[in-house]
Amino acid sequence: MARAKRELPTLPRYEADFYGWALQQALLLRERRFDLLDLENLAEEVEDLARRHADALQGRFEVLVQHLLKWKFQPSERSHGWAGTIRRERDKIARLLEKNPGLKPRRFELFAEAFDGARAGAAIESDLPFEDFPEVCPYTLDQAMDPAFWPGGEAMPERSRRGRHRKSG
Repeated sequence: MARAKRELPTLPRYEADFYGWALQQALLLRERRFDLLDLENLAEEVEDLARRHADALQGRFEVLVQHLLKWKFQPSERSHGWAGTIRRERDKIARLLEKNPGLKPRRFELFAEAFDGARAGAAIESDLPFEDFPEVCPYTLDQAMDPAFWPGGEAMPERSRRGRHRKSG
């Protein structure tokens, strides 16, 4: 016996109630009521969803390269926090590409586009002049993603041990 389709209240308009519209479109899709779908806006939203994944990948590349630049150009300030960020971003980028293999053909383009923001961020956070950083990315995507790659070496700076010495006599 066929399942009766429920009566729909007045369909929410895309421009007036995006949340209600989106839920209604999902319901219509599940019920296979394709004749009632707002196809133009639905297609636009699906494309926007894809763009958001590309933007997320570019953003992760930007954070990764920013920290690689700081690592290279401010070796005296290296920290476990920076190292953790570099490792975390590499892992998250790999997972994002695993879950969204359709992004793989765009990864080199998105990596290149991330450099200007990474350079600006590194200059701001390091308080070094913008001009101290290279105009083009000094790293390839393969280098940036390589867990063994640490520009300038993996060594941490020697930290002062103030306050850790016991007073003598």
